Amino acid sequence: MEISYNINELESVATRLLEQINSKVVLFHGTMGVGKTTLIKAMVHALGSTDDATSPTFSIVNEYESPNGNIFHFDMYRIEDEMEALNFGFEDYLNSDTNWLLIEWPENVANLLPEDVSEITITDKDKISRTLKLSQNELLTQKPAYERCNMQ
Repeated sequence: MEISYNINELESVATRLLEQINSKVVLFHGTMGVGKTTLIKAMVHALGSTDDATSPTFSIVNEYESPNGNIFHFDMYRIEDEMEALNFGFEDYLNSDTNWLLIEWPENVANLLPEDVSEITITDKDKISRTLKLSQNELLTQKPAYERCNMQ
């Protein structure tokens, strides 16, 4: 699915996405400043949370409560390696079927991610317009996280 939208349409775009997404693990791709966090904020609200969604750049993960399950928003930009993610308990988050995991910069933990994911790639058209593409279940890893980690 591909959607072109104006930033003012984020609430309806978030609702449309959530109707189409088939996994509670959602990966967000896009360049710095393209609007990944802004879209996640709209999705958090569309999931029924009244929490103020903010970027977890320095905390790595923020938690929001919603009637649709807890929402964990990860920003993996500052992760040095996959072992760092394992050390803060990332694998524990992945082992829950009831929580939503919204992950920015997932390429930094690619070997730890499950097979069942939805991926959103955002590109900017101009200052207020974006295009996003939703892809589903494209990661095909089966090993436990500790076996997939790039250990050097």
